[in-house]
Amino acid sequence: MKGDLFSSQHMVQPAVEPGMTVENAKCIKYTVNSEMYARQGAMIAYRGGLQFERKGQGVGGMLKRAVTGEGLPLMAVRGQGEVWFAHEAQNCFIVDVEPGDQFTVNGRNVLCFDASLSYEIKTVKGSGIAGGGLFNSVFTGQGRLGLVCEGNPLVIPVSAQYPVYVDTDAVVGWTAHLQTSLHRSQSIGSMLRGGSGEAVQLMLQGEGFVVVRPSEATPQKAQQH
Repeated sequence: MKGDLFSSQHMVQPAVEPGMTVENAKCIKYTVNSEMYARQGAMIAYRGGLQFERKGQGVGGMLKRAVTGEGLPLMAVRGQGEVWFAHEAQNCFIVDVEPGDQFTVNGRNVLCFDASLSYEIKTVKGSGIAGGGLFNSVFTGQGRLGLVCEGNPLVIPVSAQYPVYVDTDAVVGWTAHLQTSLHRSQSIGSMLRGGSGEAVQLMLQGEGFVVVRPSEATPQKAQQH
C-alpha cells in the first residue's frame, strides 16, 4: 500500500517504555505493563493481552464514582500490551503529577491515568448550591494524567495580586494552593433585565495556574458525557 495515509505522519511508533505518550494531537497511547485506568468508551484500538473491566464503585478504594455534571465512569485496563485512547477527536495532553502536587480537573476532561495516582471526587469549595453542584476530580500522588480538551487550552497564571475569574463551563482544572469561590459579575437588576449571560464565574485566588478551554459545555454535550 502507498499514499499519504501510510506515511510516517499517521503510522504508530514502536513503544519505547511502559506508560503514557501522546500518539498524535487527538490520541494518547498507553503501553500497559500491569494496570491503568481510563474513562469508559475511550479505547479506540489495542493489541496484546489486555482485559477491560468497567468500574462503577472503585478499585481498591481508590476510585470513587459520584454524580457530577458530566460524570466520570471509569474502567480498569490490565495485562500487557498497547492501547490507544481518544474522545470525540478532542486535543490530548499529558500532565505529570509529582509527590506533593494536587491537580483538580473537571471530570469531562479526564481521558486516562496511571494506577499510581490517587483519585477523589470533591465538591468545589465555595461553589455552594448556587453553583449548580460543582464537582471536580482531584488527583494526587506520582504519575501521569491524560487529558482531553476541545481546542487548545489556555494556561493562565494566578497570583495573590491578580485573581482569575473563569466561566464554570470552560474551566478544565487548576493546581494546588488555589482558593475557589463564586463571583457574581452583574447585579440582580441587570439579571432581571436579561443581563450579559455571564452572571457567575469561579474566582481563583492564590499562587498557581488555571487551565481553561476555548469553548463552553452545552447541556446536550454535558449529558452525552
